Amino acid sequence: MRLPVRKGGKYTFIKPDPYLTSAKAAELKKRLEWLKKVAQPRAIKEVSRLAEMGDFSENAAYQMAKGRLRGINQEIIELHDYLNQVVIIEPPRDNRVGLGSRVEVEMDGENKSFLILGSKETNPSKGIISHNSPLGAALLGRQAGEEVNLKLANRWLKIRIIKVN
Repeated sequence: MRLPVRKGGKYTFIKPDPYLTSAKAAELKKRLEWLKKVAQPRAIKEVSRLAEMGDFSENAAYQMAKGRLRGINQEIIELHDYLNQVVIIEPPRDNRVGLGSRVEVEMDGENKSFLILGSKETNPSKGIISHNSPLGAALLGRQAGEEVNLKLANRWLKIRIIKVN
C-alpha cells in the first residue's frame, strides 16, 4: 500500500526555541531516559506478543501496538534532537533585562512581576512569559527606570520597569 505524500504545513519548518532552564532540560533528559529504558521495551514486547497471533492485516491490536511503538520512537528522536540543540539559560549579570530575568513592572497602574524564559516554559498565569512574546521582546535589554511603549491590537500600553533581578 502506498501512502500519500503530503506537503508540510505552515508551521512545519519552524525551529523550536532552544532556550531552557537547567531544571527543564533535566526534566526532558529524564523523560528521554524513561522512554528508552521503560516505554520502548514494553512497547516492543507488546508488539512481538501480538505478532505471534498471526495474520497482521486482521490484527487490530497489533496495528495499534505498532502505532504506539512508532509514536514512542518518534518522541525519542524528537527529544534527542531537541536536547542536542538546547541552550541553558543563565541569568544576566548586569542590570539589563534578559533571559532568566525577573522583572517587576508597572502597567495600567498595577505592579506586576514577570519571569522571562524560553517559549517551552511559558505560563502567563504564573507570570512566566517568553522572550518571543510582545511584552518579553519589548522588555529585553532594558534597565530599571526605563519606560516602554507597547502597541497592542487597539491601544498603546505604557510600561515602566521598576526592578530587574
